[in-house]
Amino acid sequence: MQTFKTKAFARFANRAGLVDAALCDAVRRARVGLIDADLGGGVIKQRIARKGGGRSGGFRTIMLFRRDELAFFVYGFAKSDRANLRRDELATFRLLADEYLALNRDGLAAAQAVGAIIEVKCDDQAIQE
Repeated sequence: MQTFKTKAFARFANRAGLVDAALCDAVRRARVGLIDADLGGGVIKQRIARKGGGRSGGFRTIMLFRRDELAFFVYGFAKSDRANLRRDELATFRLLADEYLALNRDGLAAAQAVGAIIEVKCDDQAIQE
């Protein structure tokens, strides 16, 4: 399964101290059906713990997800900063999911080449079912 983060999400993750291993864990949980919220249209919300804390008080991430194929981390926020997404934001993420989840190998390579997406490296054990 290929996992990516957008350039904007990568900036958020760096500021928040989220490492790729935490993202890999969120993808692994989604792959086995442990999805925190299915927002429809290939958009899910996964919680990620703050360093030294639990998931419930940590970060919320918006992921574009197709089981066993692709995952894109596109947005993140701290639970303390906001409660949820607005309807217009959710509609935008669903449109984005249509585009990103339809990318083939060449499209993914082109997006990586221009820096729009960055591959998240997960070891085989971190994402096994």
